[in-house]
Amino acid sequence: MAATSSTFFARHGKLERHSLLLLIAIIVVVSIGGLVEIAPLFYLQSTIEKVDGMRPYTPLELEGRDIYIREGCYLCHSQMIRPLKDEVERYGHYSLAAESMYDHPFQWGSKRTGPDLARVGGKYSDAWHRDHLIDPRSVVPESVMPPYAFLAKKDLDYRDVADKMRAMQRLGVPYTDAEIASAQDDLLAQADPTVSGRALKSHYGSKLNVRDFDGDPTRVSELDALIAYLQMTGTLVDFSTYKADAPANKR
Repeated sequence: MAATSSTFFARHGKLERHSLLLLIAIIVVVSIGGLVEIAPLFYLQSTIEKVDGMRPYTPLELEGRDIYIREGCYLCHSQMIRPLKDEVERYGHYSLAAESMYDHPFQWGSKRTGPDLARVGGKYSDAWHRDHLIDPRSVVPESVMPPYAFLAKKDLDYRDVADKMRAMQRLGVPYTDAEIASAQDDLLAQADPTVSGRALKSHYGSKLNVRDFDGDPTRVSELDALIAYLQMTGTLVDFSTYKADAPANKR
């Protein structure tokens, strides 16, 4: 037994003393481990389960999401609830892969200075979001979030929204050519309840927030877009009927 151990350590010592041999050994081990993890994925039709209710972002929500990214909201707020008891009790049902299937890039985040926003949609009123974004400490006294009052004063520039949707289409988001062609009309229809939203609902379904979000019905501001995005976050899947072990996720 002692002889066997000394032989092993002698060979192991030789490997450690030669950096090239050690590097080659590391590459071999890592490659084998990578193949074991990656190879099974090639035999799966999809790594994302199909969940009823998921749809691509509307043009207004897509613009709001771009503002969310532009202002660095993801640096302090995650959008990924882990399947841990304390997180589920605080934020709601753990996040599903399908909820990020149309995100390019996803907004899971890596740090929480503020709370997770994966289920923030419908949790607060539009007025609360307006006050919070304009003056965070007016509704959350201990907040360290900077104010974003300028969003209410800045008109939303949506001239290139169709191009953004076309780019998403190339990345696999199932926008139709008709949806891209009517992008600007759909955006205005969602932000203004007086505009006919028939085309909008035929494109994205009836589960939509259609209203003036920023409190100023005379214009469409960046605040409109951001609140529209926040108010739909986490609202598309009905978790009261969701069953992870359903054969085809039929409910």
